[in-house]
Amino acid sequence: MYRKLGFDITTFRRCNAVLTKTLQDGQHRTRDELRDVLHKFGVRTDGKLRMSYLLMNAELEGLVCSGPRRGKQFTYALLDETVPSSETFDRREALVELAERYFVSRGPATVNDFAKWSGLTVSDARGGLEGVQSELVHEVISGKAFWFSPSIEAASKRASPVAHLLSVYDEYLSGYRDRSAIISTSGATRLSVMGNALSYLVVVRGQIVGTWNRRIEKNVVHIKTDLFERITKTEERAISLAFRKYGNFIGLAVDRS
Repeated sequence: MYRKLGFDITTFRRCNAVLTKTLQDGQHRTRDELRDVLHKFGVRTDGKLRMSYLLMNAELEGLVCSGPRRGKQFTYALLDETVPSSETFDRREALVELAERYFVSRGPATVNDFAKWSGLTVSDARGGLEGVQSELVHEVISGKAFWFSPSIEAASKRASPVAHLLSVYDEYLSGYRDRSAIISTSGATRLSVMGNALSYLVVVRGQIVGTWNRRIEKNVVHIKTDLFERITKTEERAISLAFRKYGNFIGLAVDRS
């Protein structure tokens, strides 16, 4: 996309220099204001995508981030002025820290899951895990070692089923290479067929059991579910409770008729 839009290192350097000067000392600016400034300094911002990719590059380079809202408008701010200084790690320490955060928050998971999620090589992922595995427990299933926090064992013994309503981009779906432990083969096939039409997921007892979608009107949110398999009455009550909580969260009555 950078090549297609005609961007090069010189363009980004000029853009980032202008952004730095414009936003320094807490001068938060909206996208339209930044577009005008960049144009004034000779950085082209015409077209639908140029401005988006200029700002995206500045975000990826750690130069800018979201600033406070101005009414209903979003603003940009300098990252160094917004985020406090933090501890730095050498490479080994960073791998271990990332591994700990991943397996504590997303375990049970394999080293290949960690590599897929993080973008690390399997070798680096394994090195990070080795530095933290003394704080984790693991189970070997079908020849694969699944690592997780000891606190997971207590939660897994909960008698009553718990339902969760998740986005399709939730880490529960996207955080693993192998999803066979959280969805049946037939369910995975149905998700694959849905493709971009897939929106929200219904999870009960840790298993993806179907999808849901919503239609919001003035005082009510209409919910429709499409379950992949038969569920028990207790599991249906858990799903209903999850939808009631969702309705309370957005401040609307829930209709599932």
